[in-house]
Amino acid sequence: MPGTNGVGRTVVFIHGNFVTRHCWDRWLNRYEGRGHRCVAIAYPGRDRSVAELRAGPTDLRATLAGLTIGSVMDHIADTIGSLDERPIVVGHSFGGLLTQLVVQRDLAAAAVAIDSVPPQGVVPLSWPFFRSTWPAINPFVPASRPYMMSLRHFRYTFANDLPLDAARAAWEAEVVPESRRLARGGLSRGARVDFGRVRAPLLLIGGEKDHIMPSSLNRQNFRRYRKSPSLTEFKEFPGRTHYSVIGGPGWEEVADYALAWAIRAADGEAARVA
Repeated sequence: MPGTNGVGRTVVFIHGNFVTRHCWDRWLNRYEGRGHRCVAIAYPGRDRSVAELRAGPTDLRATLAGLTIGSVMDHIADTIGSLDERPIVVGHSFGGLLTQLVVQRDLAAAAVAIDSVPPQGVVPLSWPFFRSTWPAINPFVPASRPYMMSLRHFRYTFANDLPLDAARAAWEAEVVPESRRLARGGLSRGARVDFGRVRAPLLLIGGEKDHIMPSSLNRQNFRRYRKSPSLTEFKEFPGRTHYSVIGGPGWEEVADYALAWAIRAADGEAARVA
C-alpha cells in the first residue's frame, strides 16, 4: 500500500513567488531516487521555461494580471485531489503559505513549510521583511502590472550570502515575472488559517539569515499553532538564506531533514488514527 512506513509516499512540491517549479528539481530527483513519487506543481501559466516566462508573452501577462491566491489554491487542490493518496506536501516561501492552506483543507498526510510567507494575522515587524516585499505589494502600483525582481533586489532578499557572480547565475536561471495580485494575496482573507484546528502534522523551517522571510517570523508563525492539539514543530537552519535553504551548498541537509520528519510524522499520525 502506498505510504506504509514511508515507502512509496507521494511528495508534492509547491514553489514560491518569483520562481518556477524547477527550483525543486534537485529535491525531486533526490526523493525519487529513494523510491518516492514526486509532483512539482506549477502555478497556472507557469509551466514554461524561464526564458519564455521572462520574454513576457501576451497570454502570460493576462494570466498574471488575474492570478489570485484562491485560483492558485484551487489549482493545487485539483492536482492533489487527482492523486491516489494524501501526499506529503513541501512548500517554500509563498509556497509555504500555500502549503499551510493545503493542510487547512485536509489534503496532506504531513507538510513542511520552508521560510514561509505567514498566514493572515501573523504580523511581521522586521525592516528586512518590509524592504524585501514592498516592491511586489506596493498598493500604489496597479495589481495588473507584473513584477520582475531585479538582480540587486534578488541579492538582498534571496541571496544575501552569495557573491555577485553566483547571485547573477541564480537570478538568471530561476527568477521570472510575478503577479502582484497574487503576492498581495498573502494579506487577504484567502490567506487565513484556523490555528487551533485538528489537522495533519506540520513542520515550519526557518533560515537563520533569511531577509525576506526572517527566521523570527517563521518562529512567530509556529507559535500561533500552539492552539492546536496537532503536531507542529519548528526547525532553524543556521547560516541559511531564503535561497540557500533549498538551493545553496548543503541543501541536501535540509531536504533530508524535511523528508525524514514528514515520513515519521505521517506514519505516526496514521498509526494514531488507525
